[in-house]
Amino acid sequence: MAQIRGTAGYHLGGPNPFGGPKNEVADPSPLDAIREQTSKIEDMLDTISEPVKPYLPAIGRFLIVVTFLEDALRILTQWNDQLVYLNSYRHIPNGLTHLFLILNVVTMIACSTLVIIRKHSDFAVGGLVFVVVTQALGYGLIFDLNFFLRNLSVVGGLIMVLSDSWVRKTKAFAGLPQLDEKDRKMYFQLAGRILLIFLFIGFVFSGEWSVWRISVSVLGLIACIMVVVGFKAKFSATLLVVILSVFNVLVNNFWTLHEHHPHKDFAKYDFFQILSIVGGLLLLVNSGPGQFSIDEKKKVY
Repeated sequence: MAQIRGTAGYHLGGPNPFGGPKNEVADPSPLDAIREQTSKIEDMLDTISEPVKPYLPAIGRFLIVVTFLEDALRILTQWNDQLVYLNSYRHIPNGLTHLFLILNVVTMIACSTLVIIRKHSDFAVGGLVFVVVTQALGYGLIFDLNFFLRNLSVVGGLIMVLSDSWVRKTKAFAGLPQLDEKDRKMYFQLAGRILLIFLFIGFVFSGEWSVWRISVSVLGLIACIMVVVGFKAKFSATLLVVILSVFNVLVNNFWTLHEHHPHKDFAKYDFFQILSIVGGLLLLVNSGPGQFSIDEKKKVY
């Protein structure tokens, strides 16, 4: 048997000793070529990020809720302005304006703290999604497309928090259909991946076109598609983290604007919202795309 194996090995790629056709090595598909190159980059990134990898989940969760913490601080420091806007422009009665703001501030601080310390994540995420919806209605931004897309991405980050907190249940009740935590995690990872990319869609279709914007948009859209289908999701999510972080520092640099600049609050709001979406992408980098992805199917087949 050793002699047969040796003979087969020496004739690999050459004439078949039994008179059959030559063995030919199939050319790799474009998908395999991309996978090979991105695998090398992923290995390099894993080596570089090794010291911070244990802290990625905590960093991701903090960044996801940082926009809510900033919003709570903004409401507290601009309390009178908020009341005037809600009463004069949104025509909300005085008592309800106070209740609306107090409810938002308390919910954002309490739920953000729970997300950071990883306690009662279901209730915390539900509370923060409630804040997103009530603020869209209260401030009249529900029909603002840019606001809508950005908040879809923020919700995607919150869903990633939820999926990150779930583990398989060890107990099940006989005779009852069960959707265990691992199964739910798969579905929510898919939903989180899809929602996270809506921020970039809003970026592509807003603002003036330029060479750098077109280049970044094309590169980002390719990375977004890879994230959605789960093809080299960790690599593509890392690429989006880099793109969004650079864009955030260069464009939403609110700290360079003077205190009464008309766009300072908008730039600050955008800055912290993008940080939240970066947090969701970091959770994706840490946990992977889940079972509903090309990456996982490739492992199976």
